[in-house]
Amino acid sequence: MNTNPVIVMFRQDLRIQDNPALNNAIASTAPILPLYIWSPFEEGNWPPGAASRWWLHHSLESLNRSFMDRGGRLIVRQGDTLSILREIAGTINAKSIVWNSRVEPAGRNTDAAIQRSLTKEGIEVHQFNGSLLFDPEQIQTASGKPFQVFTPFWKACMASINSVVSTPTPEFKLSHFLTNDSESIANLNLLPNHAWTQGLESTWHPGETAAIANMHTFIDNASDSYPELRDRPDLEGVSRLSPHLHFGEISPKQIVKAAMEHTSSSLFPEIESPPWAYIRQLGWREFSQYLLFHFPHTQDLPLRPEFSSFPWETDTASMRAWQQGKTGYPLVDAGMRQLWKTGWMHNRVRMVTASFLVKDLLIPWQSGAKWFWDTLVDADLANNTMGWQWTAGCGADAAPYFRIFNPVRQGERFDTEGDYVRRWVPELSGVPSEWIQHPWEAPLSVLQQAGVVLGENYPDRIVDHNFARNRALAALAGMK
Repeated sequence: MNTNPVIVMFRQDLRIQDNPALNNAIASTAPILPLYIWSPFEEGNWPPGAASRWWLHHSLESLNRSFMDRGGRLIVRQGDTLSILREIAGTINAKSIVWNSRVEPAGRNTDAAIQRSLTKEGIEVHQFNGSLLFDPEQIQTASGKPFQVFTPFWKACMASINSVVSTPTPEFKLSHFLTNDSESIANLNLLPNHAWTQGLESTWHPGETAAIANMHTFIDNASDSYPELRDRPDLEGVSRLSPHLHFGEISPKQIVKAAMEHTSSSLFPEIESPPWAYIRQLGWREFSQYLLFHFPHTQDLPLRPEFSSFPWETDTASMRAWQQGKTGYPLVDAGMRQLWKTGWMHNRVRMVTASFLVKDLLIPWQSGAKWFWDTLVDADLANNTMGWQWTAGCGADAAPYFRIFNPVRQGERFDTEGDYVRRWVPELSGVPSEWIQHPWEAPLSVLQQAGVVLGENYPDRIVDHNFARNRALAALAGMK
């Protein structure tokens, strides 16, 4: 039996089940010290936004309860990661530290430096893949280069999808140390100090238990209708597992396993058949992580370098109107208000609101990415970056430069009766469905009956979409 304790360092893997690093420590039969270090300002890192910090607070509390149920507790510290690891390892005579790897550039660089330093000091460090279906270095083109187009990337992944195995965590009891040398989670000051979080609290239940329950609810009850409903923000057609995945309260392998058990279809079914259509969306998450791993500059810069010369504009007033959901375009405004209230936005509406910012207003995609980063509970550097670059046309699988979402047409197609708009833009609740996506074209009598006065209790459009579209096309064509 190994008597030297093993330190298990948690980051974006705040779960007990299917946790490779934790499983490795348990298999060693050594006493385990579970550790979380709050160190958000590592060099080059994007510190978590306000919504993410709210989620992290509650997720850490959930993980701590899981360890307390097993006779231990989660040790929480804040400060320099290497210094804290050295101190704790010396105090408990730990000779081994395990963690699950990260793909974010700053995280990878920090982990590599820590591993080099600890190895020189006689402490073994082992890293595992706990957040992805596949190791990013193992999926390559025939010429040995990273993919930059989703379809061939996902085809390569699907060829090995049956090898994806979710490993249950065996039963264990903890021998723990340094009980009095752990900070309280409250001392990390993660919770924003204002009433804004009330919407988050009424919408979400962070933690591993809720993640697993939500997964089964979706797969058992909604995954079969996912292909038809996934683009409808007015209906409950998506899983909402993205924040649970980002914080590692559930792994993508667990979801794939549960989804495959739910279906009797073959390995290579039609991509739009349930639940493979949903698994394919996990593939997009995988692809975004893969791209950030291989092209780390994309967290701040476009993958396609020619976009560095795009003639972006600075428009503080329009940016503020977009943030507040006061653009005068109902679908855009509904999405931005849903984001502010709940820390989440339907993916179809994310694309529409992002297109409006970068194409209609010509505001840099990085500005939108930073706002989403601060307000999304599922703010993920890879997913956020890829989504914004895709919309702007400067990333992998970029949309054709002439593709510009029309917020009116998108609303008419995917919020057919206007129920989504009515929920989040209540001042338009009395407008008939025929006009709700474009109230400026409604007869004055219709607006009067609905109690709407454009420019007073609902804003006028901050830009004409047809004008903005032509302006964006000219700018894009000129750049090309």
